[in-house]
Amino acid sequence: MTKVLEDGDLYLLYRPRVGDEEVDSLEEVQRLLLVLHPWRGRRPVRLLVVGRKRLPGIDQHDRFWAFVDAVFDRPEGVHDALARRTYGTETRGERNQPPARPAAEGAYVIARHDDHTHLAYRLELPNRPGATQHDLGIEREASYVVSVKNPRAPSPPGVGLTGSRRAKLPAALQERFGNRRFASLDPPDYLDHPGTELVLVGAAHDASRELALNLRAEAEHAARSSIFEDLRIGRADAPTAALFSGRWR
Repeated sequence: MTKVLEDGDLYLLYRPRVGDEEVDSLEEVQRLLLVLHPWRGRRPVRLLVVGRKRLPGIDQHDRFWAFVDAVFDRPEGVHDALARRTYGTETRGERNQPPARPAAEGAYVIARHDDHTHLAYRLELPNRPGATQHDLGIEREASYVVSVKNPRAPSPPGVGLTGSRRAKLPAALQERFGNRRFASLDPPDYLDHPGTELVLVGAAHDASRELALNLRAEAEHAARSSIFEDLRIGRADAPTAALFSGRWR
């Protein structure tokens, strides 16, 4: 049995490393970013970071860590978080980090499937995923089993967020963990709190078939908006070759 808990627009972007204006491969990428903009209700827009700079491999059933970096009441608020960053250093003077660049857009679904939850998506752009999407682990359609980490549970040394960066969840959500270290992403309200940590496990290429969902229709719905309109990102803000042609440049 599958129950859709949330659906909406999905935007995938990559942030180049400091000083790397030209990106030719994953080596010049600092972070892979996911923006989830729900369609229904007064839900905030979430900006997520994937720890490995790419999505988990499906065939390998990769298990990757991710976290909610920021939450915004309005989609325009994401614009500043994705913009160019300039800061000073003692040894190298002023440093520039290029703005985040769009790599793909489409629709996502968070669904309960049997006793676990999935994050699934289908792309609307690019029409044909290319080298950029391949390197970032972005497929035309995919599904991942997703779990939420208990922010009060310990983490192995050097893994996950620490101290004040961990999520401070409302009592109703925190109580759902009980004594467990992980819980299903049900409800998706966990994502409304910065610092929420997730584990994504590669599950299926054909998410529509696995979950008995019409993700093609979801992607057609997502085509009504775009990253330029929704997040107020102008085409002059960052290179867009990856979004339309699948190329790094």
